[in-house]
Amino acid sequence: MIFKTLKSYFGYTSFRPLQEEIVRRILDRKDALVLMPTGGGKSICYQLPALLMEGTAIVVSPLISLMKDQVESLQNNGIIARALNSSCDETTHASIRFECRQGRVKLLYISPERLLAEVNYLLKDIRISLFAIDEAHCISQWGHDFRPEYTQLSVLRQQFPDVPIVALTATADKITREDILRQLHLRDPEIFISSFDRPNLSLDVRRGYQQKEKLRTLFDFIDRHRGESGIVYCMSRSKTESVAEKLEQQGIRTAVYHAGLSSQQRDQAQDDFINDRVQVVCATIAFGMGIDKSNVRWVVHYNLPKSIESYYQEIGRAGRDGLPSDTLLFYSFGDILLLSKFAQESNQQEINLEKLHRMQQYAEADICRRRILLNYFGETTDHNCGNCDVCKNPPRRFDGTVIVQKALSGIARTGEQVGTHTLIDLLRGAVSQEVIEKGYDKLKTYGAGRDIPGRDWQDYLLQMLNLGYVEIAYNENNWLKITTAGKKVLFGQERAELVTIQRTEPARKAAAKKKGLPARPTVEPVLSPVFFDNEDPELFEALRLLCKRLADQQAIPAYLVLSDKTLHQLAAVRPTTLEAFGEIGGIGEYKKGKYGKEFLEVIRQRMGEKEGVSK
Repeated sequence: MIFKTLKSYFGYTSFRPLQEEIVRRILDRKDALVLMPTGGGKSICYQLPALLMEGTAIVVSPLISLMKDQVESLQNNGIIARALNSSCDETTHASIRFECRQGRVKLLYISPERLLAEVNYLLKDIRISLFAIDEAHCISQWGHDFRPEYTQLSVLRQQFPDVPIVALTATADKITREDILRQLHLRDPEIFISSFDRPNLSLDVRRGYQQKEKLRTLFDFIDRHRGESGIVYCMSRSKTESVAEKLEQQGIRTAVYHAGLSSQQRDQAQDDFINDRVQVVCATIAFGMGIDKSNVRWVVHYNLPKSIESYYQEIGRAGRDGLPSDTLLFYSFGDILLLSKFAQESNQQEINLEKLHRMQQYAEADICRRRILLNYFGETTDHNCGNCDVCKNPPRRFDGTVIVQKALSGIARTGEQVGTHTLIDLLRGAVSQEVIEKGYDKLKTYGAGRDIPGRDWQDYLLQMLNLGYVEIAYNENNWLKITTAGKKVLFGQERAELVTIQRTEPARKAAAKKKGLPARPTVEPVLSPVFFDNEDPELFEALRLLCKRLADQQAIPAYLVLSDKTLHQLAAVRPTTLEAFGEIGGIGEYKKGKYGKEFLEVIRQRMGEKEGVSK
């Protein structure tokens, strides 16, 4: 019955790792804590039991957008699901309550605030099959997205002692996991920790780039993903707006999303992105938790994230369908200074500084980045991934003792009262206001590093920070201080190895610059990549257009009709009967009956065209 229901409603013939064990655990009416990476298949773990059990499953969710997306997806699979939250008017609330009391609703998504209001009313009037606490890390003050209202969910165990509870999250370290178990009062819970490996995601880090260089690299990156949806995460509201403006100037349809916008503006930006009216959204970390968009093909971090948890959850929004997707992270000295300031001003200074330090270590690493991520979440692997920048371009080192000594000498001769930018000006022999006012142009090291570009000095100073030769005095205007290890290099007692800086000027941009031509807009129609053997890329485009048309007719996102992965499979297998159409992954009975005829018509037409050409 389990596998029949899985295929009938969700279109799958097999489970992903741990899904079946979790489903059976819930069917046995036992508690569980589930850790699965974003895109790992958490929803199936409670949605399938909800269909197999009597009553209504109550799903606690922190965001209206997340509820809306999940409910629309379930309804498009022929499942009766509803959502109760502050966006509903009283008429809608009354209608949903009536349906629940009639026993018609299989899954009810509800905000924690609304749940607390209904715990002695609606929830006492209906038969509840299970409670699913989604985004469960929100319950813990140690989590990266703490929500105070989540801490009151312990009432569920008190009021409904016999109803199984499953808590689900994509990112939670050991201390957060313990907090979830304690606060929810889970009874003899089994903890399921899925592999956090997302091998379909490439990992690329670029450090020390100046603004113009970051933008050129970003333009080139998006150009390689022409027509494919992506997210650019920025540290500040103003940066999201300025980057979005630059992308629009390049002809890239872009939306902006941050907490400073009205809820209506944020909803519009998210709706435009989900429905493919824009290709890119430039956003702060406020964006993304409510996105189940399966065809996001790339994620860029324009600045360093504050923790590995945040970073991992955000890059996980790419490639949710399992197809190859790319991630790119920029970071600079300025990011570290600003994030350190935020961490020091927070209520959890020590733990936030430690999380930032681990994030910095990841970005600075010269070993396989995926191994670092997996190790952070308690998972080890004995091989490199081959799909990160370190694996693809192993760093070369050189004797950088003289370079390090020049920088350390500059710091020492200013009395260790100099910041990064002024130090670079001093070493480069720049005539800046601060250098002249403080008399640094009279120092022996003034201009000693003029042969090294400023952006390279940024990189070398980052390496020196990571190697422990300097530290930042956050309580003294962010001045640089020489450590004991740094003094050993400065006085010639030890040598210093640095990593060779490798930069590649994007070929297209370089050519455009030479010719004096503007950069090519990135909205030209191009065929999508081929992901399966024997796939017909032109058929895929025709199927994608049909998918978009059917979605527009229903005012839903195209990926809720059929995912890109399913469309790629259709373009490879090219089924010609309704039965064969229903055998494709992601197509259940409901979608087979609702959409099969129109998709088969496009496939037959394309095959007829190809036969005509071959004759």
